[in-house]
Amino acid sequence: MPSLEDELFPSTPGKFKIDRSHHTMNRQFHRCFASTSTMFLWALFLIALTASYLSFQSFVDSGSRYFTASWGGLQWEKQVRTSAQIHRSGGMSVLVTGAAGFVGTHVSLALKKRGDGVVGLDNFNNYYDPSLKKARKAMLNGHGIFIVEGDINDSRLLDKLFDVVVFTHVMHLAAQAGVRYAMENPQSYVHSNIAGLVTLLEACKSSNPQPAVVWASSSSVYGLNDKVPFSESDRTDQPASLYAATKKAGEEITHTYNHIYGLSITGLRFFTVYGPWGRPDMAYFSFTRNILQGKPITVYRGKNRVDLARDFTYIDDIVKGCLGSLDTAGKSTGSGGKKRGPAPYRIFNLGNTSPVTVPVLVEILEKHLKVKAKRNVVEMPGNGDVPFTHANISAARRELGYKPTTDLQTGLKKFVRWYLSYYGYNNRGTKIVN
Repeated sequence: MPSLEDELFPSTPGKFKIDRSHHTMNRQFHRCFASTSTMFLWALFLIALTASYLSFQSFVDSGSRYFTASWGGLQWEKQVRTSAQIHRSGGMSVLVTGAAGFVGTHVSLALKKRGDGVVGLDNFNNYYDPSLKKARKAMLNGHGIFIVEGDINDSRLLDKLFDVVVFTHVMHLAAQAGVRYAMENPQSYVHSNIAGLVTLLEACKSSNPQPAVVWASSSSVYGLNDKVPFSESDRTDQPASLYAATKKAGEEITHTYNHIYGLSITGLRFFTVYGPWGRPDMAYFSFTRNILQGKPITVYRGKNRVDLARDFTYIDDIVKGCLGSLDTAGKSTGSGGKKRGPAPYRIFNLGNTSPVTVPVLVEILEKHLKVKAKRNVVEMPGNGDVPFTHANISAARRELGYKPTTDLQTGLKKFVRWYLSYYGYNNRGTKIVN
């Protein structure tokens, strides 16, 4: 017997006519409801699928970063520990930031040579040709010094380094250098010279035991000061460039960490460091390059046609001052970020005490290169440069035993010899073609 449903809605419609308007509306309603439910389910499915994809992508990205990171892992830790090993009685284990930089390379080599443990840190940025930094790194590796590639703003990396090695000292040389470049990329100075310094100090103050910190300030903090020679007691609240301002800020920041957390802090105001493996953006370096290539050099003059003068300091003398600062730093007094007592806070000038004018610098280069320079003498623009620098080093002599011994004539001769060899020139200043 056919069911009521079969009778009302036979499988073969049209056999007999009935009134279906009411049922048609119900079916349309159910279809609409079913369609809405289906769309809702599909939307949920798509949301879930998207969430799963994003989670998976995040997992892949994290895994990729883990496996491609330039630091971490058992082999990496072994390299760090081996590099940090001390090989002399009473030696120290030093984290050198900016180790592939000009001063950092020389300081790292000097520390390693006398038997101290050294671990380097550098981000190999492209402020100047990174290939020069890579060449320095290769040289350091050849002397058993391991360079970690990373940024001082990476707190996880710093925490890991301090976890792997108990550093007795930190030599902080990483910074964004250059007075004129600050007008092009001011953010890089804040990132490296202020934020990076704070990140490093945070790691140091939280370390147990806390290391002693020696760091590179700059003679540029004297800014528009016209009292000569510059003394550590002179006012430094009139910076002439953003670079100088970030270094002055660094001195105030380090004083705060010394006062609150008991970190032993020594700031070094470098005066125009030069020598082999130097920075290509420095005047003596670019002068040498242009003279050899037959290009004109730009020589700036101050107001009233006064020649600019700098207290040029040879790299080996700067290294002596850095090592003397480390040796006499005194211990930090904090533990686990809490101050237990007063700790040393010091600032020293490291200069040569014998300012030389830029025209004389060019004459010395001409003599050693055996090539006359094509000079383009112009008035100094308002780019943050100062007309002269002159260091009073009496405090460094007294406290560090600091005594510069290299005059500009001797220092430039050594630099030119290195430059010709590194860039493939013969003794007559002619490029060697392989």
